[in-house]
Amino acid sequence: MPEFLLQCQGTIHTLSTPWIMGILNSTPDSFYAGSRLNAPEEAAERTRTMLNSGARIIDIGGYSSRPGADPVTPEQEWNRLKEVIPAVSEVLKDFPGCFISVDTFRAEIADKALNSGAHWINDISGGNLDPEIYHVAAAHRCPYIIMHMQGNPSTMQLNPTYTHVTQDIIGFFSEKLPVLHDMGIHDTIVDVGFGFGKTLEQNYQLLRELNAFQLLGRPILTGVSRKSMIYKALEVSAEESLNGTTALHMAALLGGTQILRVHDVAEAAETINLFNRLMPDGVQHLLQPWER
Repeated sequence: MPEFLLQCQGTIHTLSTPWIMGILNSTPDSFYAGSRLNAPEEAAERTRTMLNSGARIIDIGGYSSRPGADPVTPEQEWNRLKEVIPAVSEVLKDFPGCFISVDTFRAEIADKALNSGAHWINDISGGNLDPEIYHVAAAHRCPYIIMHMQGNPSTMQLNPTYTHVTQDIIGFFSEKLPVLHDMGIHDTIVDVGFGFGKTLEQNYQLLRELNAFQLLGRPILTGVSRKSMIYKALEVSAEESLNGTTALHMAALLGGTQILRVHDVAEAAETINLFNRLMPDGVQHLLQPWER
């Protein structure tokens, strides 16, 4: 696996083995009920558990991006985050080298979160819903996760259409990454956006061809945990999709993923442990789609 360097708050960190991003949803309507929380104390307790289980990043969101979710105002989003982020930040004092990412597409929220203890921005819209978020990332010199989404959370699953889903999304990143670089945002991570404006078949095509995104030369983050591409395919519920999630996590690691965004940290850590034993020298080369 390539060794990517990420700078955060003046310190260089090496992604020489996959990292885990644990999910904290400060929302009442996230698609997986097990990820929801209601109080700063609960957030702190769950954060400590995830960090002890192997998480390096805690991803905190106050806006449910599940398909068809009701819009949330900036005021509502910030009210859900403003006490949780400091509570989680306090826990991180006992875990050097671990970070908070704020899951938002709004520049205003990202700026407030970074000023309150967050370290990374996780933007599901890749700057398309609020281009000012690039200026926030540049001003804070923070890692920026750029995700691909077709449409917005209210419309993204109505009729997702691509000429070729993998090539189209590589094109999206190929246009965006130089813009970010020119603005001084160098610590970028790409996320193809499983479930965000993709059909079931398109999701699995992206996973099969995930190694093609290594051409971008940036770390890959994969978020498939308990998503509908798993539970619909298996005809189970999100609560019953942990086994399927683990299977796809291994597929993602074999495809070159450096960061897994997960609900179940301990199980993801076991998957990475076995992946490292299976591929002790990393993924040196996997056939590109055009080589098959």
